[in-house]
Amino acid sequence: MKNLIQPKKYKSLLDLKRTEKAIKLVKDTFQENLSAELRLRRVTAPLFVLKGTGINDDLNGIERKVTFPIKDLSDREAEVVNSLAKWKRLALADYNIENGYGIYTDMNAIRPDEELDNLHSLYVDQWDWELVINESDRNLRFLKSVVTRIYEVLKRTEFVMYENYPELEPVLPEKITFIHAEDMQKEFPKLVSKEREKVYAEKYGVIFIIGIGGKLADGNSHDGRAPDYDDWITSTENGYKGLNGDIVLWHPVLKIPFEISSMGIRVNKESLIRQLVETGNENRKELYFHKRLINGELPQSIGGGIGQSRLCMYFLRKAHIGEIQSGIWSEQMVTECRKTGIDLV
Repeated sequence: MKNLIQPKKYKSLLDLKRTEKAIKLVKDTFQENLSAELRLRRVTAPLFVLKGTGINDDLNGIERKVTFPIKDLSDREAEVVNSLAKWKRLALADYNIENGYGIYTDMNAIRPDEELDNLHSLYVDQWDWELVINESDRNLRFLKSVVTRIYEVLKRTEFVMYENYPELEPVLPEKITFIHAEDMQKEFPKLVSKEREKVYAEKYGVIFIIGIGGKLADGNSHDGRAPDYDDWITSTENGYKGLNGDIVLWHPVLKIPFEISSMGIRVNKESLIRQLVETGNENRKELYFHKRLINGELPQSIGGGIGQSRLCMYFLRKAHIGEIQSGIWSEQMVTECRKTGIDLV
Protein backbone atom coordinates (compact mmCIF):
# COMPACT_ATOMS: atom_id res chain seq x y z
CA MET A 1 0.00 0.00 0.00
CA LYS A 2 1.49 3.31 -1.11
CA ASN A 3 0.21 5.21 1.95
CA LEU A 4 1.51 2.71 4.51
CA ILE A 5 4.99 2.93 6.04
CA GLN A 6 6.18 -0.47 7.26
CA PRO A 7 9.30 -0.13 9.43
CA LYS A 8 11.63 -3.10 9.16
CA LYS A 9 11.89 -5.31 12.26
CA TYR A 10 9.26 -3.26 14.05
CA LYS A 11 8.13 -4.49 17.45
CA SER A 12 6.02 -2.48 19.85
CA LEU A 13 7.89 -1.69 23.06
CA LEU A 14 4.67 -2.07 25.08
CA ASP A 15 2.06 -4.82 24.81
CA LEU A 16 -1.65 -4.01 24.54
CA LYS A 17 -2.36 -3.84 28.29
CA ARG A 18 0.67 -1.67 29.06
CA THR A 19 -0.12 0.49 26.04
CA GLU A 20 -3.61 1.29 27.37
CA LYS A 21 -2.17 2.28 30.76
CA ALA A 22 0.56 4.33 29.11
CA ILE A 23 -1.96 6.19 26.93
CA LYS A 24 -3.75 7.38 30.05
CA LEU A 25 -0.49 8.47 31.64
CA VAL A 26 0.50 10.50 28.55
CA LYS A 27 -2.87 12.23 28.40
CA ASP A 28 -3.11 12.95 32.12
CA THR A 29 0.45 14.21 32.38
CA PHE A 30 0.38 16.41 29.32
CA GLN A 31 -2.95 18.11 29.90
CA GLU A 32 -2.25 18.78 33.57
CA ASN A 33 1.11 20.35 32.75
CA LEU A 34 -0.24 22.29 29.76
CA SER A 35 -3.05 23.68 31.90
CA ALA A 36 -0.61 24.81 34.60
CA GLU A 37 1.98 26.20 32.16
CA LEU A 38 -0.43 28.37 30.17
CA ARG A 39 -3.02 28.94 32.92
CA LEU A 40 -5.84 27.19 31.09
CA ARG A 41 -9.18 26.16 32.57
CA ARG A 42 -10.89 23.07 31.30
CA VAL A 43 -14.28 23.59 29.64
CA THR A 44 -16.82 21.35 27.93
CA ALA A 45 -16.91 21.61 24.14
CA PRO A 46 -19.51 20.77 21.49
CA LEU A 47 -19.27 17.74 19.21
CA PHE A 48 -21.35 19.56 16.59
CA VAL A 49 -22.42 23.11 15.71
CA LEU A 50 -25.16 24.60 13.53
CA LYS A 51 -24.38 24.88 9.84
CA GLY A 52 -24.15 28.39 8.42
CA THR A 53 -22.86 30.16 11.54
CA GLY A 54 -19.21 30.29 10.52
CA ILE A 55 -18.19 28.61 13.77
CA ASN A 56 -16.89 25.38 12.29
CA ASP A 57 -13.31 25.11 11.07
CA ASP A 58 -13.15 24.86 7.27
CA LEU A 59 -9.60 23.43 7.32
CA ASN A 60 -8.41 23.81 3.70
CA GLY A 61 -11.91 24.61 2.49
CA ILE A 62 -12.42 21.44 0.45
CA GLU A 63 -13.00 18.72 3.06
CA ARG A 64 -16.54 17.42 3.49
CA LYS A 65 -18.18 17.81 6.89
CA VAL A 66 -20.33 15.18 8.58
CA THR A 67 -23.82 16.72 8.67
CA PHE A 68 -27.23 15.66 9.93
CA PRO A 69 -30.73 17.22 10.25
CA ILE A 70 -32.12 18.12 13.66
CA LYS A 71 -35.75 17.00 13.89
CA ASP A 72 -36.67 19.40 16.70
CA LEU A 73 -35.26 22.40 14.79
CA SER A 74 -37.31 21.83 11.63
CA ASP A 75 -34.51 19.71 10.13
CA ARG A 76 -31.97 22.51 10.36
CA GLU A 77 -28.56 20.97 9.71
CA ALA A 78 -25.78 20.50 12.21
CA GLU A 79 -22.11 19.76 11.43
CA VAL A 80 -19.67 17.65 13.38
CA VAL A 81 -16.79 20.00 14.19
CA ASN A 82 -13.54 19.79 12.24
CA SER A 83 -11.84 21.63 15.07
CA LEU A 84 -12.80 24.22 17.67
CA ALA A 85 -10.56 27.02 16.42
CA LYS A 86 -13.34 29.60 16.25
CA TRP A 87 -15.68 28.18 18.89
CA LYS A 88 -12.95 28.63 21.53
CA ARG A 89 -12.65 32.32 20.82
CA LEU A 90 -16.39 32.73 21.25
CA ALA A 91 -16.07 30.81 24.52
CA LEU A 92 -13.35 33.17 25.78
CA ALA A 93 -15.78 36.06 25.35
CA ASP A 94 -18.83 34.27 26.70
CA TYR A 95 -16.95 32.93 29.75
CA ASN A 96 -15.42 36.39 30.25
CA ILE A 97 -11.90 34.92 30.56
CA GLU A 98 -9.43 37.54 31.73
CA ASN A 99 -6.18 38.51 30.02
CA GLY A 100 -3.33 36.04 30.55
CA TYR A 101 -5.69 33.11 31.14
CA GLY A 102 -7.41 30.71 28.80
CA ILE A 103 -9.31 27.49 28.25
CA TYR A 104 -8.63 24.00 26.97
CA THR A 105 -10.91 21.15 26.03
CA ASP A 106 -11.09 17.73 24.41
CA MET A 107 -11.97 18.03 20.73
CA ASN A 108 -13.34 15.01 18.87
CA ALA A 109 -13.96 15.13 15.14
CA ILE A 110 -14.84 12.89 12.22
CA ARG A 111 -13.07 13.62 8.95
CA PRO A 112 -14.39 11.29 6.21
CA ASP A 113 -12.04 12.65 3.52
CA GLU A 114 -8.81 11.69 5.30
CA GLU A 115 -6.48 9.40 3.36
CA LEU A 116 -5.89 6.60 5.84
CA ASP A 117 -2.26 5.84 6.66
CA ASN A 118 0.10 5.59 9.64
CA LEU A 119 -0.81 9.09 10.85
CA HIS A 120 -4.37 9.65 9.65
CA SER A 121 -7.64 8.03 10.65
CA LEU A 122 -11.30 9.01 10.31
CA TYR A 123 -11.31 10.09 13.95
CA VAL A 124 -9.39 13.11 15.23
CA ASP A 125 -8.85 13.80 18.92
CA GLN A 126 -6.87 16.75 20.20
CA TRP A 127 -6.53 19.21 23.02
CA ASP A 128 -7.88 22.50 21.75
CA TRP A 129 -6.66 25.50 23.75
CA GLU A 130 -7.06 29.27 23.56
CA LEU A 131 -5.41 32.04 25.59
CA VAL A 132 -6.49 35.69 25.94
CA ILE A 133 -3.72 38.15 25.02
CA ASN A 134 -3.21 41.89 24.56
CA GLU A 135 -3.07 43.57 21.18
CA SER A 136 0.59 44.33 21.99
CA ASP A 137 1.26 40.57 22.21
CA ARG A 138 0.50 40.09 18.53
CA ASN A 139 4.12 39.65 17.49
CA LEU A 140 6.62 36.95 16.62
CA ARG A 141 8.47 37.15 19.93
CA PHE A 142 5.33 36.37 21.92
CA LEU A 143 4.42 33.52 19.58
CA LYS A 144 7.84 31.95 20.07
CA SER A 145 7.60 32.32 23.86
CA VAL A 146 4.32 30.36 23.94
CA VAL A 147 5.70 27.67 21.62
CA THR A 148 8.74 27.30 23.89
CA ARG A 149 6.51 26.86 26.94
CA ILE A 150 4.50 24.16 25.17
CA TYR A 151 7.73 22.43 24.21
CA GLU A 152 8.78 22.38 27.87
CA VAL A 153 5.53 20.53 28.62
CA LEU A 154 6.41 18.00 25.91
CA LYS A 155 9.82 17.40 27.48
CA ARG A 156 8.34 16.98 30.96
CA THR A 157 5.85 14.46 29.61
CA GLU A 158 8.61 12.52 27.88
CA PHE A 159 10.54 12.35 31.17
CA VAL A 160 7.50 11.06 33.08
CA MET A 161 7.00 8.32 30.48
CA TYR A 162 10.65 7.32 30.74
CA GLU A 163 10.44 7.17 34.55
CA ASN A 164 7.48 4.79 34.31
CA TYR A 165 8.56 2.88 31.21
CA PRO A 166 12.39 2.81 30.97
CA GLU A 167 12.26 1.27 27.49
CA LEU A 168 10.85 4.58 26.22
CA GLU A 169 14.15 6.42 26.16
CA PRO A 170 13.99 10.23 25.69
CA VAL A 171 14.89 11.58 22.25
CA LEU A 172 13.63 15.18 22.29
CA PRO A 173 16.43 17.75 21.93
CA GLU A 174 17.04 20.39 24.58
CA LYS A 175 15.52 23.21 22.52
CA ILE A 176 13.02 23.64 19.73
CA THR A 177 14.32 25.19 16.48
CA PHE A 178 12.34 28.01 14.86
CA ILE A 179 12.38 28.33 11.09
CA HIS A 180 10.22 30.39 8.74
CA ALA A 181 8.62 28.61 5.78
CA GLU A 182 10.09 31.37 3.60
CA ASP A 183 13.66 30.44 4.62
CA MET A 184 12.94 26.75 4.04
CA GLN A 185 11.74 27.52 0.52
CA LYS A 186 14.74 29.71 -0.23
CA GLU A 187 17.23 27.10 0.93
CA PHE A 188 15.56 24.20 -0.89
CA PRO A 189 13.60 25.74 -3.79
CA LYS A 190 13.43 22.49 -5.74
CA LEU A 191 11.83 20.53 -2.91
CA VAL A 192 8.11 20.51 -2.11
CA SER A 193 7.07 21.63 1.38
CA LYS A 194 6.84 18.15 2.91
CA GLU A 195 10.30 17.30 1.61
CA ARG A 196 11.65 20.46 3.24
CA GLU A 197 10.00 19.48 6.51
CA LYS A 198 11.78 16.14 6.37
CA VAL A 199 15.19 17.77 5.91
CA TYR A 200 14.75 20.16 8.84
CA ALA A 201 12.95 17.80 11.21
CA GLU A 202 15.58 15.10 10.78
CA LYS A 203 18.38 17.60 11.30
CA TYR A 204 17.01 19.29 14.43
CA GLY A 205 14.67 16.70 15.98
CA VAL A 206 11.90 19.24 16.53
CA ILE A 207 11.04 22.42 14.64
CA PHE A 208 8.41 25.12 14.65
CA ILE A 209 7.60 26.21 11.10
CA ILE A 210 6.43 29.83 11.05
CA GLY A 211 4.16 31.23 8.35
CA ILE A 212 1.66 28.54 7.36
CA GLY A 213 -1.06 29.58 4.92
CA GLY A 214 0.30 32.69 3.23
CA LYS A 215 1.98 32.65 -0.16
CA LEU A 216 5.76 32.34 -0.19
CA ALA A 217 8.17 33.93 -2.65
CA ASP A 218 7.52 31.16 -5.19
CA GLY A 219 3.79 31.88 -5.13
CA ASN A 220 2.87 28.74 -3.20
CA SER A 221 1.96 28.34 0.46
CA HIS A 222 3.77 25.87 2.70
CA ASP A 223 0.40 24.37 3.63
CA GLY A 224 -3.24 25.40 3.61
CA ARG A 225 -4.94 27.40 6.37
CA ALA A 226 -8.47 28.74 6.63
CA PRO A 227 -8.63 32.56 6.46
CA ASP A 228 -10.59 33.18 9.64
CA TYR A 229 -8.61 31.95 12.63
CA ASP A 230 -4.78 32.00 12.36
CA ASP A 231 -3.13 35.25 11.25
CA TRP A 232 -0.91 34.30 8.31
CA ILE A 233 -0.95 37.65 6.51
CA THR A 234 0.53 40.13 9.01
CA SER A 235 4.16 41.08 8.38
CA THR A 236 6.58 40.43 11.23
CA GLU A 237 9.76 42.18 12.29
CA ASN A 238 11.89 40.03 9.96
CA GLY A 239 9.90 41.16 6.94
CA TYR A 240 8.15 37.82 6.46
CA LYS A 241 4.45 37.21 6.91
CA GLY A 242 2.77 35.01 9.45
CA LEU A 243 2.04 34.81 13.18
CA ASN A 244 1.28 31.10 13.19
CA GLY A 245 2.94 27.76 12.59
CA ASP A 246 3.26 24.01 13.18
CA ILE A 247 5.23 22.02 15.75
CA VAL A 248 6.87 19.17 13.85
CA LEU A 249 8.83 16.34 15.51
CA TRP A 250 11.08 13.74 13.92
CA HIS A 251 9.42 10.37 14.48
CA PRO A 252 12.13 7.92 15.63
CA VAL A 253 10.29 4.81 14.39
CA LEU A 254 8.81 5.97 11.09
CA LYS A 255 11.74 8.28 10.23
CA ILE A 256 9.41 11.02 9.00
CA PRO A 257 8.41 14.56 10.05
CA PHE A 258 5.54 14.26 12.52
CA GLU A 259 3.24 17.24 13.03
CA ILE A 260 1.64 17.30 16.45
CA SER A 261 0.31 20.84 16.66
CA SER A 262 -1.03 23.65 14.53
CA MET A 263 -1.30 26.96 16.36
CA GLY A 264 -0.97 30.69 16.09
CA ILE A 265 -1.95 34.18 17.07
CA ARG A 266 -5.49 34.69 15.87
CA VAL A 267 -6.74 37.23 13.37
CA ASN A 268 -7.82 40.67 14.48
CA LYS A 269 -10.42 42.65 12.54
CA GLU A 270 -7.90 43.98 10.00
CA SER A 271 -6.13 40.70 9.24
CA LEU A 272 -9.44 38.81 9.09
CA ILE A 273 -10.78 41.13 6.40
CA ARG A 274 -7.50 41.01 4.44
CA GLN A 275 -7.41 37.20 4.52
CA LEU A 276 -11.06 36.89 3.53
CA VAL A 277 -10.37 39.15 0.55
CA GLU A 278 -7.21 37.26 -0.45
CA THR A 279 -8.99 33.90 -0.39
CA GLY A 280 -12.19 35.12 -2.03
CA ASN A 281 -14.34 34.56 1.06
CA GLU A 282 -15.63 38.08 1.70
CA ASN A 283 -19.18 36.73 2.02
CA ARG A 284 -18.20 35.18 5.38
CA LYS A 285 -18.23 38.65 6.95
CA GLU A 286 -21.99 38.23 7.41
CA LEU A 287 -21.70 35.01 9.44
CA TYR A 288 -22.24 34.95 13.20
CA PHE A 289 -18.61 34.41 14.26
CA HIS A 290 -17.18 36.90 11.81
CA LYS A 291 -19.64 39.65 12.67
CA ARG A 292 -18.83 39.33 16.36
CA LEU A 293 -15.11 39.58 15.63
CA ILE A 294 -15.48 42.55 13.30
CA ASN A 295 -17.73 44.30 15.84
CA GLY A 296 -15.02 44.01 18.49
CA GLU A 297 -16.91 41.53 20.68
CA LEU A 298 -14.16 38.89 20.82
CA PRO A 299 -10.83 39.13 22.68
CA GLN A 300 -7.42 38.96 21.04
CA SER A 301 -6.08 35.44 21.48
CA ILE A 302 -3.53 32.78 20.65
CA GLY A 303 -4.48 29.14 20.39
CA GLY A 304 -4.14 25.82 18.67
CA GLY A 305 -4.71 22.11 18.71
CA ILE A 306 -2.41 19.35 19.94
CA GLY A 307 -3.11 15.84 18.69
CA GLN A 308 -3.82 13.41 21.52
CA SER A 309 -3.46 10.13 19.65
CA ARG A 310 -0.46 11.51 17.78
CA LEU A 311 1.27 12.53 21.00
CA CYS A 312 0.65 9.06 22.44
CA MET A 313 1.91 7.51 19.23
CA TYR A 314 5.11 9.52 19.49
CA PHE A 315 5.87 8.99 23.18
CA LEU A 316 5.01 5.26 23.06
CA ARG A 317 7.11 4.81 19.88
CA LYS A 318 4.22 3.38 17.89
CA ALA A 319 4.31 2.97 14.11
CA HIS A 320 0.59 3.46 13.44
CA ILE A 321 -2.15 5.63 14.93
CA GLY A 322 -4.33 2.51 14.89
CA GLU A 323 -2.18 1.16 17.73
CA ILE A 324 -3.50 4.03 19.87
CA GLN A 325 -7.14 4.45 18.82
CA SER A 326 -9.78 2.05 17.56
CA GLY A 327 -10.77 2.82 13.98
CA ILE A 328 -11.96 1.58 10.61
CA TRP A 329 -9.29 0.34 8.20
CA SER A 330 -9.29 -1.54 4.93
CA GLU A 331 -8.73 -5.29 5.10
CA GLN A 332 -5.58 -4.78 3.07
CA MET A 333 -4.16 -2.32 5.60
CA VAL A 334 -4.96 -4.62 8.52
CA THR A 335 -3.26 -7.52 6.74
CA GLU A 336 -0.17 -5.52 5.75
CA CYS A 337 0.19 -4.07 9.24
CA ARG A 338 0.00 -7.50 10.83
CA LYS A 339 2.84 -8.70 8.58
CA THR A 340 5.04 -5.90 9.96
CA GLY A 341 4.18 -6.49 13.62
CA ILE A 342 1.73 -3.59 13.80
CA ASP A 343 -1.37 -4.69 15.71
CA LEU A 344 -4.30 -2.35 15.08
CA VAL A 345 -6.76 -2.11 17.98
